[in-house]
Amino acid sequence: MTVKEAVTEIIEKKQKDGGIREVYFVGCGGSLGAFYPAKIFLETESQSIHAGWYNSNEFLHNTPRRLGKNSVVITASHRGDTPETVKAAKMAYEAGIPVIALTWSPDSPITEVADYVVSYTFGPDKDIAGEKTVVGLLAAVEILHQTEGYDNYETFLEGVSRIDGIVKRARRQVEKRAMAFAREYKEDRVIYNMGSGAGYGAAYMESICIFMEMQWIHSASIHTGEFFHGPFEITDAEVPFFIQISEGPTRELDERALTFLKKYAKRIEVLDAKELGLSTIDSSVVSYFNHSLFNNVYDVYNHALAESREHPLTTRRYMWKVEY
Repeated sequence: MTVKEAVTEIIEKKQKDGGIREVYFVGCGGSLGAFYPAKIFLETESQSIHAGWYNSNEFLHNTPRRLGKNSVVITASHRGDTPETVKAAKMAYEAGIPVIALTWSPDSPITEVADYVVSYTFGPDKDIAGEKTVVGLLAAVEILHQTEGYDNYETFLEGVSRIDGIVKRARRQVEKRAMAFAREYKEDRVIYNMGSGAGYGAAYMESICIFMEMQWIHSASIHTGEFFHGPFEITDAEVPFFIQISEGPTRELDERALTFLKKYAKRIEVLDAKELGLSTIDSSVVSYFNHSLFNNVYDVYNHALAESREHPLTTRRYMWKVEY
């Protein structure tokens, strides 16, 4: 089933109840981060639909009171067996809330507690237009388009058709830079990630899923708008920063932070969406594609860093190995 088909069916069933008024994006770790552009999209573009963005365990234990007949839960689990996500989906499913589950593993526990199961592409040769982030974003776009209407709907779909080529060209473009980054930063014990807007989720995922989980490097994701309200005090010539410069309305926030870093820091790695070709997507929708660009370009850096540090991305101390 496609996400468009799932949304269409849900809307038809909810007509008598007043339609969709709340959409909750629920997941853990990278799956939660992948939903960030969809959350920002609905918050920015919708006049009547409330968007919630929840860690699965928090959604389970601190459930929003407005969850009800006008709600939809969209959740994701790569292997389909994340315990907290399965429990959260089950709670909503048993309460009669429509659940759309995104997963790469169609025969998995989460499919048993979801009304609609949508698969996504994954792996080194994946079609970026079909990856988890874009599928989640398409769900939000379809919900808006089929309820309120979305003037930029066709323009957005044109962006989807372009993103695979843009990302793959950008990945080739950064190969040498990634190798240099790996040599420069392989001994560092802390690296900060910075970003804003719909692309901020990519900085969040890089910090928690790559630097902290897969490389055991201390990290934090810093919103460029928040940088000047505390975090900039740790800036000096030795501290490494990895900063995203987005295309779209929050670019000014990123550029302001970069200007400061260039003045007071010395070790800065910059990913500029414009330089990497994202501006070929129309300006009315381009901001929602920053995440897919950055997240997939990071992957080139991540493999280079793992090789340079002789620390494979599959290495774990605790995950899947101990009780937690």
